Amino acid sequence: MVFFLLIFTKQEIFSQGSLSHELGVIAGPLALYSDYGERNDTQTNFGNMGLSIGLVHYINFYFKDLRYSYFKNHFMIRNEIDFYKMNLQHYGEWVDPAKTSLTADQLRAMSGSTTVFEIGTNLEYYLFNLRDFASGGPKLAPYIGVGANWVSFYPEVKSTIGPLNSNASTPIKYRNSFQNEKGSTWAAAASVGMRYKLTQMSDLLLDARWHYYFSDYIDGLNPSEENNRSVPVPENKSNDWRFGLNVGYIFYLDN
Repeated sequence: MVFFLLIFTKQEIFSQGSLSHELGVIAGPLALYSDYGERNDTQTNFGNMGLSIGLVHYINFYFKDLRYSYFKNHFMIRNEIDFYKMNLQHYGEWVDPAKTSLTADQLRAMSGSTTVFEIGTNLEYYLFNLRDFASGGPKLAPYIGVGANWVSFYPEVKSTIGPLNSNASTPIKYRNSFQNEKGSTWAAAASVGMRYKLTQMSDLLLDARWHYYFSDYIDGLNPSEENNRSVPVPENKSNDWRFGLNVGYIFYLDN
């Protein structure tokens, strides 16, 4: 995570005396947009949801340093550890009870789960002066953030019809196009949110987060062309990604 710090070259930013630390806990619902279900389907979006929990650590630069600096008064570094697990299944038109084809039966019988651990760093920009916020000025501090996460994931795909990869249990596009082993990748992260000043030494947090994974196997599935398993099918337009909302409690370690 320290590679994000290397973009700041001024020694005063890194001097131990000018840094202050905050810790917090966050939790909230998230939706995984993956190869389960139908794209842009409401039932898919709300059906394949889970709960994320995490720990956050902030580094701020204004708390101990009285010298004015736009960077110090508007930016913080956020380090974060996230964990979630969710169950997945197909929803939408192609598994409607009215569908009586073999493919529809196979899709209805298929289900899965994924367990995901993420650790990463974000740079957050606050629209208002953080020093004023900390001293009891505005009660709200809105922000936007960008960053990167290292991701460890463990998917599981199964069918109630029988072992996967058989003609009876698995639709063509999923044969030899799934993963039931642990893997790792990176994710690009973006967030928008706000803090609410609760006490002099604590804040409430609300944010919306978007993570784009550089792997299409977070859910265990990567539907591909029958004659070339390295080529995704047309409806497999992007890698897996997630969107979630978090609420949290942040405590200042320095006073």
